[in-house]
Amino acid sequence: MKIRLMLPFLIFSLMASVSRLDAAEPNTLTTEEKSAGWKLQFDGHDTSNWRGYEQSAFPTKGWHVEHGCLVNPKSNGRPNGSGGDLVTVAKFRDFEFRFEWRIAKGGNSGVQYLFQEPRPNPTISMYGGDTGHSPTGFEYQILDDPNYPRELKNGADHLTAALYMLVTPVNKVLRPTGEFNEGRIIIHGNHVEHWLNGRKVLECELGSAKLKTAIAKSKFKVFANFGEKAPTAISLQDHGDEIAYRNLKIREWR
Repeated sequence: MKIRLMLPFLIFSLMASVSRLDAAEPNTLTTEEKSAGWKLQFDGHDTSNWRGYEQSAFPTKGWHVEHGCLVNPKSNGRPNGSGGDLVTVAKFRDFEFRFEWRIAKGGNSGVQYLFQEPRPNPTISMYGGDTGHSPTGFEYQILDDPNYPRELKNGADHLTAALYMLVTPVNKVLRPTGEFNEGRIIIHGNHVEHWLNGRKVLECELGSAKLKTAIAKSKFKVFANFGEKAPTAISLQDHGDEIAYRNLKIREWR
């Protein structure tokens, strides 16, 4: 009887151990991922795939490598408060980008794409203290939702995993402050998706009447061609709050 009762537990434990062995360590690719065409954008040490926005090299202050993460420290809580926004050296057209982040209490950041460099109309202020030297494009919003009352007040299209100010995420499950969350951005043709912790939380179509209407009602309406399909770098936002990114990986569809 005791052997019969323990057998399921032993099988479960064995399966869990195998699963842990199969799981990739942070900032690495499994054999299956390599076969599927995934490429690392950060291996936990080397920053050569990243540079500052409107810069030719990695920032000399703010952003740094710490415990296998790209980390931006707390500064003044404002955009470009520290080292400025990071962008990928390469540009991508049809892709799936996966990333993990851990944000400090009350923090704000984001992953941006479909932006131009330099920014069109740099004299138009998009936020308090804007100098015109930051990306303005689609943004996968990253926020400590429960501890960011201003954006809570502004609505769900300002919260984590939203296409910032344009499309609201649904059915999302956000892990507690201080834990890593996993995001995913997909662009395939004109189809765009945001995922959060294994769930698709929004989708939209570039050029659709619905998306054009949302843009026309937003602050982004001042930019011609905003949200149009084009090869794009990917940006990690410096919003002046502590944020850590890891497991930055991408695959392209040719």
